[in-house]
Amino acid sequence: MLAPPWNVVECQLDINQTRLDIHLDFSGGSRFTCPDCGQANSAVHDTVPKSWRHLNFFQHDAFIHARVPRIKCNNCGIRVDHVPWAREDCKFMLLSEAYIMLLVPSMPVKRISELVGEHDTRLWRLIQHHVKKARYEADYANVKQVGIDETSSKRGHNYVTLVVDLEESKTIFAFEGKETLPL
Repeated sequence: MLAPPWNVVECQLDINQTRLDIHLDFSGGSRFTCPDCGQANSAVHDTVPKSWRHLNFFQHDAFIHARVPRIKCNNCGIRVDHVPWAREDCKFMLLSEAYIMLLVPSMPVKRISELVGEHDTRLWRLIQHHVKKARYEADYANVKQVGIDETSSKRGHNYVTLVVDLEESKTIFAFEGKETLPL
């Protein structure tokens, strides 16, 4: 749901290019909250154009475009505002990110890239962001028993070492190689 001061100002459907472009803008005179210090009622200094990949609209690739305000905060100076529909410095809508991450456990990234019409390297960056975040937020305080095992990942001498929470039957850590845990 798009909340004020944001609204849709234009939609362009190009059937030949199978592309839908949705343009958003904010109402004139709108004030914003500083993304760094939280100061409310900051004036717009200027704007920067940005675009994000949205979920497909039937067979059409969908994109959201907006002028993102750079606000003038009395405490922090000029700051780019955070839009509510995307993570900072991410080219995907939050809904698109959620959909992609929902697919990750059940299919190869190459197949997901074909399904959503994005290059797999962009998807790998998205996945790595969420994996790092999840690992950072993970709590291992209640882990009491771990198991460490090495297994070959391919024919030959390519090994993967797994560290597993034995009570939860959950992999805690995995890395390439054997015999030495990376620090």
